[in-house]
Amino acid sequence: MNRKLIAAATAAVTAAGLTIAVALTTSATAADTADPALLAAMARDLGISSEQARERLGAEKAAGQTDAALKSRLGPAYAGSWLDGTGHTLTVAVTDPALAGAVRSHGAVAATARHSASALDNAKTKLDAKATTAPGAVPGWYVDVRANKIVVLARAGGEAQARTWAAEAGLRGDVVAVEASTENPKPLIDVIGGNAYGVPGGGRCSIGFAVEGGFVTAGHCGATGGRTSNPGGTIQGSSFPGNDYAWVRTDAGNTPRALVNRYPGTVPVAGSQEAPVGSSVCRSGSTTGWRCGTIQQKNASVTYPEGTITGLTRTNACAEPGDSGGSWLTGDQAQGVTSGGSGNCQSGGTIYFQPLTEILQAYNLRLVTSAGPTTTTQPTSTTTTTTTPPGGGDSWAPYTYYGTGAQVTYGGASYRVIQAHTSVPGWEPPNTPALWQQV
Repeated sequence: MNRKLIAAATAAVTAAGLTIAVALTTSATAADTADPALLAAMARDLGISSEQARERLGAEKAAGQTDAALKSRLGPAYAGSWLDGTGHTLTVAVTDPALAGAVRSHGAVAATARHSASALDNAKTKLDAKATTAPGAVPGWYVDVRANKIVVLARAGGEAQARTWAAEAGLRGDVVAVEASTENPKPLIDVIGGNAYGVPGGGRCSIGFAVEGGFVTAGHCGATGGRTSNPGGTIQGSSFPGNDYAWVRTDAGNTPRALVNRYPGTVPVAGSQEAPVGSSVCRSGSTTGWRCGTIQQKNASVTYPEGTITGLTRTNACAEPGDSGGSWLTGDQAQGVTSGGSGNCQSGGTIYFQPLTEILQAYNLRLVTSAGPTTTTQPTSTTTTTTTPPGGGDSWAPYTYYGTGAQVTYGGASYRVIQAHTSVPGWEPPNTPALWQQV
């Protein structure tokens, strides 16, 4: 299959207006360097071949770059974007049909829409402002760029209440759609997801992504000022409900790394290019491992028992309690951290994540990437505590979990673990007396 031309040039008319289908050029780098295990997980969960997964990643990376360029060029006429079911064709909507040519010149599909992206976001803000008055039958709401509407979810029997609530918030009928839903979202907390860390007051959550000085995670995992353990640190900022994000400054001796646990092994984090609606996305969580799906909608609001969370991304990738706070990636690009949702990995479900860009901007943080500057402190772990420690006589190896009491040989000498950790280059036993003791 030709990786450079994914969609042939065609023309069609959609219900939203004029559509012009054009070719979308893939990113050879993204496609050719994709991790084989990531491709296998995508193939399993998306029902495609590994080669199709590879090509999809290349197309999605190119689509993200195209979308960013068009969003800047189109200004107030930009009405959102999305990928088709194969992940190969990017559509960018505009409120002015005269700008269809500009979209096409960037290698995307153009569609006309009634409401701009900013108008939809402004309309949703009105609902967010009324979150405390939302009917109990309304578990959430979001911007649906394909439909060019604000979708309000309603459980059976609550549709009329949902429409009344939206009207009272000032949203006119042509911008709102009410959809039946069985969702019962809740934050996924109490056990580990991604790499484990201890939360204030006991229990565990997961590290989302490494940032310079620490890591980001879910806000519902702890309040500002709280202390974490393994790695030790202090929560510098936390927002929940309203948002669901936090960041932890780790103690000296803990260094963030540009890695995410893949169960088993790790995947690199190369950047944080936001993926369009329709993109594939994979997440890391210790309860259900590495799971993949697609981005369904952005700018979604959900109501947990603790309150309403706004600005989330809605996906069909499954998760279960214990996956909370974990990492979401499209290819090697960081997308966000697990918030919560409904369902499970047996029957399927709807899971939401807090976009990473907002967290970085809120706290002025810098994501640690594989191409970025390195630090000199200790990395957070990249595997989970379910690994059986090697016994005496095994040679020390990097990227391996060693539990307290495990013994290895290194340089002809024997060493015993005095602090459980996951090894990385530079953590050889002679170099880390806080972790290893010669025996």
